[in-house]
Amino acid sequence: MVLKIPVRRAIILIFLRIKGKANQPLKRSFRLLLLMIGLFFSSNLVLAQTNNILPSQELKKLSMEELMNIEVTSVSKRPEKLTEVASAIQIITQEDIRRSGATSLPEALRLAPNLQVAQLNSYAWIISARGFNALYSNKLLVMIDGRTVYSPLFAGVFWDAQSVVLEDVDRIEVISGPGGTLWGANAVNGVINIITKNASKTQGLYVSAAAGTYLKDMLEARYGGKIGSNFFYRVYAQHSDRNRTFLPDGEGNKDKWGLTQSGFQLEWNASDKNTVSVQGNFYGGKEKTTPMHTSLDGQNVLAQWNHDFSEKSKLIVQAYFDRTWRRMPSISNELETYDLDIQHNFLIGERHNVLWGAEYRLRDDHTLNYTTSAGILPNRRKMDLFSGFVQDEITLMPDHFKFTLGTKFSHNIFTGFEIQPSARLAWTPNEKHTVWGAVSRAVRTPSRIDVDYYIPTNPSPGSPQVAGGPNFDSEKLIAYELGYRLQPQTNISLALATFYNQYDDLYSVEALPGTKTYQIQNGTKGSSMGTELSGTYQVGKRWRLRGGYTYFYKKLEDKPGHTFDPTTLGFDAKNRFLLQSFLNLPWNFQCDITTRYTDNLSSKAPEYFTFDARLAWLFKHWEISVVGQNLWENRHLEYAFEIPRSVYGKISCRF
Repeated sequence: MVLKIPVRRAIILIFLRIKGKANQPLKRSFRLLLLMIGLFFSSNLVLAQTNNILPSQELKKLSMEELMNIEVTSVSKRPEKLTEVASAIQIITQEDIRRSGATSLPEALRLAPNLQVAQLNSYAWIISARGFNALYSNKLLVMIDGRTVYSPLFAGVFWDAQSVVLEDVDRIEVISGPGGTLWGANAVNGVINIITKNASKTQGLYVSAAAGTYLKDMLEARYGGKIGSNFFYRVYAQHSDRNRTFLPDGEGNKDKWGLTQSGFQLEWNASDKNTVSVQGNFYGGKEKTTPMHTSLDGQNVLAQWNHDFSEKSKLIVQAYFDRTWRRMPSISNELETYDLDIQHNFLIGERHNVLWGAEYRLRDDHTLNYTTSAGILPNRRKMDLFSGFVQDEITLMPDHFKFTLGTKFSHNIFTGFEIQPSARLAWTPNEKHTVWGAVSRAVRTPSRIDVDYYIPTNPSPGSPQVAGGPNFDSEKLIAYELGYRLQPQTNISLALATFYNQYDDLYSVEALPGTKTYQIQNGTKGSSMGTELSGTYQVGKRWRLRGGYTYFYKKLEDKPGHTFDPTTLGFDAKNRFLLQSFLNLPWNFQCDITTRYTDNLSSKAPEYFTFDARLAWLFKHWEISVVGQNLWENRHLEYAFEIPRSVYGKISCRF
């Protein structure tokens, strides 16, 4: 039996909906991509009807064995089994994301028990690992397919500008703890590596539409195809509009926002030894703020070549260009990043697995100050970064002990030469148990807001003046970690990580002696400690649970001759809890619930508990779902503004 589906009609409807919503700079490219998708369906698709209940093989539920054998790359920059890595790492799979009802990357990152995620308002999020949870969490490195999205202007991540089609995410690897040895500066308290699927794994058409109360509307379309037997491609387009949050007094906040994005990926398997991929993204958005809107747009292109010299020697060469621009009420910023990265992995004998690499990054940052009350000077800086690393994984006893020793060398324009060594030991007595420990050094290098920020003297008599710290040094960390990963039964997996961190030369804002001038300095030191527990439990064939608990404690103090304000270094919850439930019901229904608890951050941000729920029906190529988010209360406070309860409906089709 043959079923004809008029996909072209669906594409046209999405095109008409987007036409009036997209920002002007992106209308043309966004509509062009949608029309490109539509051209592939100028004749109605002819699909053979099957008896498959799930939309595709990508949606199948992972077994416990598959979950335990997932390969990760963020710890050692090469594939290794999750069960054997000497690091506190959490994996968010495609299945976890889809069944959570998440509609953005920050919402998906809530599913990592070792991250603290707080929604500030409609478009801003605060995400950190192991403390220092501030507006721009500057000790967490974030990458999307190997492209760093850490901003050198505000020392953090603008989450409103980071978007992917969540359907195309293969997995998100979240490391809590330092990763500076391989990834460099700013990978101090953690690393987030968002990895999307290869173009060869996203063949066919995917279209989804959603609408609701807080998520006003969201539209996505992606098409993947191939030319010949070894060239694959995909193109996509997406748009979303989100409603406002609320002020603590219950009044509506002025923070509605929308984002439009499109992009492509090309994959060429040139031979058994060579693979080349190219991908690009283009986005634009607008945020309602007071007294004026904030606008943003950007473009990025990344190319990667993988070459296998042999089974024992592999080379990866990657280059990318990334342009970001945003106009805020008081300042606009344009950043252009050029990056070239080379890494080579080879074996020496049977005991040494060596990985080395080098990187050059140029960032051209240009700011324009619209007011005289605050700004960034000089207006333009070109920032070079040179770095190299080497790491040796030594097998001490076959299949039991592995000792990894490595270091990163780098040079930046603010502090010059930096070194970030680490040593890790993993003991795997059998396939069910792994004990690991690590000692690492990591640094956060200065950003422009540390060195170039200023507030001039106000006309009001006696008002203070703030100046950046021209001598601001890198913040430093020495971390001690100990962990245990086990699978006591075939349907249960558990992981425990403990840590003790010692910090020095932390950020502070202090008055210069005898003046009303405040300067950014390194006047703080301190320590933190904590425990991270996570696990997965396959209750039965139809029911799976995953989640975790985190305890965190931080103690900061003045360095001799300094005085600091602890609020500048963020607010952290001592206790956090997450539990995600996946339940497959009869007649192809799914019922999924995600609960989370966060201890109080401060007197103004009390503890809260809430949960999300998803009910979905899957039939052949279609998925229809209703999702409720933050359902426990009408509104709750996460950091500064109140996040409302919301409901949305979604329909998706996959061919």
